[in-house]
Amino acid sequence: MKQPLSREERSWVLYDVANSAFTLIVITTFMPIFFKDFASAGVDSSTSTATWAFTVSASSLILAVLAPVLGALADYRGIKKKFWATAIFLGLVFGGGLIFIGSGQWVLATILYVGASVAYNASTTFYDAFLPDITNGSRMDLISSLGFGWGYIGSVVPFLVALAVLFALGIGPAGELDVLGMKIGFGIAIVWWALFSIPMARNVHQKYGVDGTGMGVGDAIRGAFGRLTATLKDARGNKPVFIFLLAYFFYIDGVHTIITTATAYGRDLGLSAVFLVVLVLFIQVVAWPFAIVFGRGATRFGRKPMLFVAIAVYALVCFAAFLIPSLPTMSLKMMMFWFMAFLIASSQGGIQALSRSYYAVLIPPEKSAEFFGFYDVFGKFAAILGPFLLGVMTTITGESRWGILSLTFLFVIGGALLAITPNPRQNPAGDTDRA
Repeated sequence: MKQPLSREERSWVLYDVANSAFTLIVITTFMPIFFKDFASAGVDSSTSTATWAFTVSASSLILAVLAPVLGALADYRGIKKKFWATAIFLGLVFGGGLIFIGSGQWVLATILYVGASVAYNASTTFYDAFLPDITNGSRMDLISSLGFGWGYIGSVVPFLVALAVLFALGIGPAGELDVLGMKIGFGIAIVWWALFSIPMARNVHQKYGVDGTGMGVGDAIRGAFGRLTATLKDARGNKPVFIFLLAYFFYIDGVHTIITTATAYGRDLGLSAVFLVVLVLFIQVVAWPFAIVFGRGATRFGRKPMLFVAIAVYALVCFAAFLIPSLPTMSLKMMMFWFMAFLIASSQGGIQALSRSYYAVLIPPEKSAEFFGFYDVFGKFAAILGPFLLGVMTTITGESRWGILSLTFLFVIGGALLAITPNPRQNPAGDTDRA
């Protein structure tokens, strides 16, 4: 008999619905356009592009530095939820501030976006770290996959509302988006994020943690740094954790690079912006059921086999993308791009969800926030190698198709390292089920 979701599990899943809207509407779709077309008005195009790139890099770097430290502090009993709630509050404040940006105020836009992005990503780090608190090892794959799955489909609803507002206000003759429409989109994402955070705020509580009874603020900070140093040593000495993080670094780098460059590659092929927006929606919708399929597949066949399937699918994506420019007609190119989008959608949620749950059963639950801080660091720094490899190969060959194909090496290396990762032992969070 299928076990229904507990109140804690259901509330945890709903936070993925909450934060995914901010990712899709603000980070992925509107903010890059808003920054270049409005906040950077009067600034040279190449300069504004470089500024935006530095802004994104700065937010990733700040989080990569802060995440392990915040994680170490959050692992004290009764602290993790407070950190999570504070991160959401700051994200809502900074994100809401984007609505009031004026034309040419790129400095203020940079500050607000970095603040919102860092706070948002910090909240998801703490959110991931709650996974051992709300379920046991045998259900982690399913619950993690449900989070990603419902996050994908949940983000589509506010995104469609934001798009409806944009089209109602009118699209410019050159395809430019209405500034008021984008600001309303920011507001929709902020409200959605706040509302769907309420169930987790009410029903999810920290179960595991480090005892900090009687410690002052200074002692807690010194203790956190001491534990952070110890965790670094533990991670190096914990063979499954160390090898898995290396594997994750490589294959998730390939995943992130494909996600962030797919639309740009489509533009290189001459595909229209409207066609690419439709594909983004298609991926969000199709990723929903497939994320859940991967979770159930992990329960039946094991986590590793399903991760290998996802890695193989992404390698196939690289090969399909490489073939597209050689196709003789635009119709065939569009068909192949649809096929590529389907492959991405089929594995995007699964590979992220199972990576999260696989890692969760490798680590000590009382140090989950601290260890997930390192997990986030590997994910953030993984966004460096893939784009660099793509850029180098594209520069050498003069064709972006070779840059895309080169990403296959990341999946091969990641898959090889995953193959030699020792299976997790049972931890206090519950049975690890099948590795």
